[in-house]
Amino acid sequence: MKTAVWHRDLTDSYLRHITQLGADYVDFGRDNAFPGVDEQGYPDLDAVLKVRKTFRSWGLDINRVTLPNITEKFMLDHPEGEKELENTCNALRVFAEAGVPIARQRFWGDTFNQLMTRYQSAHRGGYISRGESRELTDPQPDTPSGEELESWWKHFCNVYEHLVPIAEEMNIKLAIHPSDTPNPDTPLGTLGFHRVIDTFPSRQVGYLYCCGTRAEAGGAPLVLDEINNYGRKDRIFMVHFRNVRGSLATSRGFEEVLLDDGDMNMFKLILELKKVGFTGCLNPDHIPALEGDQGHPSHGLAYSIGYIKALYAALAALP
Repeated sequence: MKTAVWHRDLTDSYLRHITQLGADYVDFGRDNAFPGVDEQGYPDLDAVLKVRKTFRSWGLDINRVTLPNITEKFMLDHPEGEKELENTCNALRVFAEAGVPIARQRFWGDTFNQLMTRYQSAHRGGYISRGESRELTDPQPDTPSGEELESWWKHFCNVYEHLVPIAEEMNIKLAIHPSDTPNPDTPLGTLGFHRVIDTFPSRQVGYLYCCGTRAEAGGAPLVLDEINNYGRKDRIFMVHFRNVRGSLATSRGFEEVLLDDGDMNMFKLILELKKVGFTGCLNPDHIPALEGDQGHPSHGLAYSIGYIKALYAALAALP
């Protein structure tokens, strides 16, 4: 297993920082992170190759990129929506030609954000993180009807029917992230998430498995079961590795915390990932802000990578 961190910038200072911490790869979370997307709708090949060359000079490389977003324009059949499908297909070809191993596609409407009240939660020593509560949202808004959800799924399948053949032809993996927050009936929640690989059984289709998001749905037992389920099918392409307290099932809410400070024993997750043969990247995303952090979680990032490296060392020491 390797460690990936978020792309922040391409300055020598940041690349030196993450190299010193021991990161192996970089993930791009924004759909317009590369030149060309804002101008023509998809990234410029030379720009992607230039970024890879820069990373390699520091002993790093790209792990995962994000394709241009599929917005409500496509999902609700607006006239200009078809252009989004064309752009994301072009983007996947560019990233594949540049040798990027994993791409994520985002879809409008896979979360019911109106159900949740977000707040800042304080933890030991006063570090701050994200909290969400469904109970605090009063009155509870409506959620999409069954007919609307079926329309969402039809549009999702339309996009994947175009992307999967490209992924197979050009050998790039398509990783879908679960609905975050994973409220019941969200399209990529507990039931819908599995529906993706049932409908598209290609080996290029799988998951950006988010431990924190899935723990929000049902806690550690659910996460361990899903790692076993998806992992033995070789469908976990990378992992968002974060810890939480509470879940929608137990408290109708949750709070994100540092890796050692939540409900899950993260070493048990590492053991389960090893058992199913996972060799991809862990990314300690949604890192809380610690004392001394100025705009970016530099101290929290150092803590998180160090914690993960210690887990790797403990894993390697097992008989």
